[in-house]
Parts: sequence; C-alpha cells; structure tokens
Amino acid sequence: MSIPVETRLPPLTLSKRQRSPAMHSRDCGKGGVPVQLSNVPGCLSVFSKLRGGCTNGFLSTWPAHATSQTVHQRCRRDKGDEFSGSVGKPRFLMQLEGYLKRELQALDLQQPKVQERKLQTYREVFDCFIEDFKTYKPLLTAIKNEYEVTLAYMQDQIRELDPLRTQLVLVSEQCDRRILALREEERTEMKTLKDDKQRLQRVIEDMREKQRALGAQVCRLQEDLAAQYLSYRDEHDARKLLIANISSMSYAPEEEQVDGIEVVESEDPVKVKLSLNVCREDLTKAQVELNRLHAEYGDVVPRRDWESLDRSHQENIQKLETLQIDFGQMKTEYDTLLEVHKQVLLERDSLQAELGVFQGASTPRPDWECCADILGGSKCWTELFEGQSSQQRLMILLENLAEQTSKEFFDGQGTGSDVPVFLRYEGQLKNIRLKKADVVRIIKEVMKEKQAADEEQGMRSDLPEFLHKYLERQHGDHAGEWAYSLMETIHHHQTDELISLFKDILSGKVDERLYHEQIHLVTHVLRILIQSDTAESGTLTVSEFSESLKKAFPLKNEHDLDDLMNTAQAELENNGGSLAYQKLFIEDSDGKNRGFLNLVKKQAIAERHHYINQLRTRLKGKREVDVAELRTAFKTIDPSSDSEALDENLCFAFLAQTESLNQAVPVDIEVALQRLLAAGVSRACPPPSHLN
Repeated sequence: MSIPVETRLPPLTLSKRQRSPAMHSRDCGKGGVPVQLSNVPGCLSVFSKLRGGCTNGFLSTWPAHATSQTVHQRCRRDKGDEFSGSVGKPRFLMQLEGYLKRELQALDLQQPKVQERKLQTYREVFDCFIEDFKTYKPLLTAIKNEYEVTLAYMQDQIRELDPLRTQLVLVSEQCDRRILALREEERTEMKTLKDDKQRLQRVIEDMREKQRALGAQVCRLQEDLAAQYLSYRDEHDARKLLIANISSMSYAPEEEQVDGIEVVESEDPVKVKLSLNVCREDLTKAQVELNRLHAEYGDVVPRRDWESLDRSHQENIQKLETLQIDFGQMKTEYDTLLEVHKQVLLERDSLQAELGVFQGASTPRPDWECCADILGGSKCWTELFEGQSSQQRLMILLENLAEQTSKEFFDGQGTGSDVPVFLRYEGQLKNIRLKKADVVRIIKEVMKEKQAADEEQGMRSDLPEFLHKYLERQHGDHAGEWAYSLMETIHHHQTDELISLFKDILSGKVDERLYHEQIHLVTHVLRILIQSDTAESGTLTVSEFSESLKKAFPLKNEHDLDDLMNTAQAELENNGGSLAYQKLFIEDSDGKNRGFLNLVKKQAIAERHHYINQLRTRLKGKREVDVAELRTAFKTIDPSSDSEALDENLCFAFLAQTESLNQAVPVDIEVALQRLLAAGVSRACPPPSHLN
C-alpha cells in the first residue's frame, strides 16, 4: 500500500537561522518557502520573468505538507470567509506553468531543431523546480544528470548511425542498380540464346531436308546403277553371241561354195587327218584350260553376291555386339534379381515363421468401432482412425484417454531451488491440455530461438532458464499453466523420439548438441540432393540418388548405403524410375519423420555407439583414464580428427574447460564414455584398416 505524498514529505519551510544572508526576510505567501534566486544556476532568466507576481523575490510552494484544515484556516485568516473550498494551486506552480506555456507558444515550429528548443525550456523549468526543493535537490539533480547523460549518449548514437543509414541507402541503391543491370544482361543473353536456338533449329531442319533429299537421290542412283548393270550384262551376253555368230558365218560361205561346186573327186584324206589332229590338239588344250579354270575359280562367287554377303555379314556383326551387350546387362540384372529373390525367400520364410508364432499367440483383432463413443462420435473416429495401423490406432486411443483422465488443475511445486526454474510456481495451475502437435511445435521453436540467441551472445545458455523466459515472453501471466501442461503432455508421449530427446536434454541426461546434429544431418542430406538436382525438377534418377547418398555419407559402408537406397525406393514406391526425393523429408501432422529419415537417424546413433565401443576396446583393461590416455585412444581410432574437435570431446569427457584440461583428474572409463555418448561424439574420418 503506497503512502500519499502529502504524508511523506517533511515541511519545506526554513527557519530564519537556516536562511542565508542573501535571502529576504519576507515570504511571498503564507507558509511559503523562500528561494534564493542568486544560487540557482542557469535559472536567473526564468526567475526574472516569474518575479512579477511575487514580492521581494520569494515564491510560494505547494502546501503538500499542510492538512486541509490548516490551509483552510490560513485562507480564512488571510482573506476572511470568502473562500471555504479546497486549496488552490501555489503561485510558484502557476507561474512555472505560465512561463512554460508562453515559451512553448513562442517557439516557431517551422524552424530547425525545434525539439531541442522545447527540451531546453523544459530543462530550465525543471532546474527551477529542483532549486526550490532543497531537501530533494541532490536526488532530483542526480536523476536529471542521468537523463542528460543518457540523452547525450543517445544523440551521439544517432549521429554515429546517420552516416550508416546514408551508406545503407547508397548500398541498397547500388544493389538495386546491379540487380537491374544483371537482369538486363540476362534478358539480353536469353534473347540472344533464344535467337541462336531458333537459328540452329532452322539449320537442323535444313540439314534434315538435305539428308532426306540425298537419301532419295542415293536410292534413285542405286536403282539406276542396277539397271545399268543389267544392261551391261545383256550387252556382254549379246556381244558374245554376236562373236559366235560372226565366227559361224565366216565358215558358212566356204561350205556353201564347196557344196555349190559340183566336185566329182573326194577330199584328200591326208588333209582331213591333219585337220582332225589339229582339232584334237585344240580340244585337249581347251579341256586343260577348262579344268584349270574349274580348279582355280570353282569356289569363287560373283562380285555382286560377295558385296551383298559382306553387307549382311557386317550387319550381323553389329547385331551380335548389341545382343552381347544386352545379354551382359540382362545377366547382371538376372544375378541381382536372383540375389534379391534369395533374400526375399529368406525374409518370407522368417516372416512366415513369425506369422505362425503371432497367429498362435495373438488375440483376435479388436473392434475399433467400439471406441467411437470415447473419441467423440463416429465422425471423429473415422477422421482419426482412417488409414492408420493397429499400433497407431492404439496410440491415438491412449492419447485421448490420457487427455480425458488428466487432472483439471496442477499443484505448483513451489519456488525452491530443487524445482526446475520453469516450474517454480505456487497455487493451482489450470491444465491447458496441449496436443502432441503443439508440443512438437513448441520444442522446435524453443530450440531454434535458443540456437539463434546462443550464436548472438557467443555462449551457450541454460535450456530450462531459456524455456522459462520463452514461456513468459509468449504467455505472460499464464506461463506457469503452459509449463506444467507442457511437461504433462511430454510425460504422456515419451515414446516419441523428438519429445523423448527434448526431455533428456531438459533434464541434463544428454547434451543439446544431439538435437542440433540431427537437424544438421537432415538439412545436409537435403542440401546434397538439391545440389545434385541440376534440372531443378524435384526428381533424381536411381544412379544420381545413389551418388548423392555416397557424397552425403562418405563414411558409410556399402551395406548401409544399400539399406538407405532400398528404404527410399520402398517409401516412394519406385520401380526403377525417377525418385521424388523431396517427399522423403515430409513430416506428418505430429512432426514425425518417415522411414528414410528414421533410418538415417538410427544409423547415426548406431555409428556413435560403434565409435564409443571402439574407444572402450582401446581402453580395455583400465579402470580410470586421464586426458593423455583418452587423447591417444582418440588419435588411434580416428587419426584425422582435428585438435579443436578433440579438445572439445575431452572437455565433455572430463567436464572441464579447455584452459584447465591438462589439470583434469582421471575419471572412470565408463563415466567418461557415457558422457561422450550423451554429447553425441562421432567419427570424423574413415576408420583405419585394422579396425574394420
């Protein structure tokens, strides 16, 4: 409860002993406080203007210390019974207000720096006010000086920022001009490229027309060549027949002449015998020549047949090479499919065995429609359960039951030091009944804002303290209700990976670097896939997607990469075509990732555990470990790790700062390894060959 000012201020009247010799002996009004005008620095001009209504230079003060009865009596003693109402304003206050009003009206608002002139007027009035109150003068003077210093500091800051603002405007204009210039250049270049494209398309069409014309001309020439070849053959055969006819006709006149002459005597037998011998010799030569030709050219084919067979042979060779390549690819695919078939058979056998076990031990499928009344009717039941598996339906049912059975109010845990800072509230706090999606949204916003704040401050802040400030900033007086409702919903959804990780970070079980590494891992994979998508189509071929995975995870083995590839294809229902990789990063309404990203996170966790196990194997046989031994173990299993990352890991293991790391005491091996695991320590390079 505040005390009125009138009851707290002491009387401001001064006795004659306390007054200085320079003061006058008579007040301006009854009960007034004398003011020595010569002792007020910078106020002589103001007081000279205010002395018009005051006698002997003294001003009356507001009778704040006087009761209404006293003032009333003074008024009656001074002026009779004319006034019987409340106390009016002191003359000093009225004169100050009048002076202030006159000075403000006298200012020309069109002149430059009018605000500074107004401030100077108020400053002079305030100085007079300070000088009048001797008792509070030091405090008021200190307050005024502090305001003056702050105002001067802010004016200096404004003067310093003015050139920066001008420079920012200039830089912005320069950037706009550069952007416009670049756009103009790109527009010109695109226009040139389009013209070149159209010109090249016209050239291609002309070349195609020429090709078609040349093809038609070649066909016509081939037909002419075949016809000419037939005509040459006919002419050759006709020539041979003509020679034969000429030869026969050369002997025919002699025979006719001999027949025409009536010769009585017969031919000479000696000549006939000689001709017969010559004919026999010619026949023998012709037979020998014919045999020789048969022996030498018996296997020779005509040239046209040879050319035809050669063309057919070349075509068959090309077809054979193509078929051999196709056969090699088909054989490779067949071997791959055979291996996949064997794996599928093994999985089928194991699944059939598990199915038999489940069928023998499982109960009949539940009638989920019975839950419609609990979930608010058949319409709500259909919206929640449509397309969900039995496990998901069970989780939805449990969440709704937990919300219905949760308390209406929370009891505050108090403000003790053992209570987390964001839960330090007392009394009854209402249960807001947050949904899982709300919790996931709050977690992501808190971690994102905390990371930005830590980067700005250059140091890591405490997560519970930051959560407390976040809830107070967002919800004000209802921050306690939100804090308790948030922890209640987190308690009901501890099976969720993100919520469980946030709870462990909040309780100090793990370091928040695990959360940021998961976010960085997902964004790193997405950035590599986007860089590989040069066409910006949102899809990648199977080979491009595989190469992107190898680029994103250079430390993974082929088995893990194949698992990621198969999981991505199964999730996108791909049969060898393009992969719409952006669908792999879509979250559901509760912020959950699907199979591909879950497998990426699980492999990262398995790799961290494997890395810690290698450290455990390296330190086997020791109970405690010091800084030098752990550093040696790190360099043995991860020789390419840089010194900065190594020092950071050692600081996590020994809970020490970098400056005092060498003075850290030895700790238990399991304790150090658990700290490293909680901090998310991972490998920086491929393991040496002797560790594989």
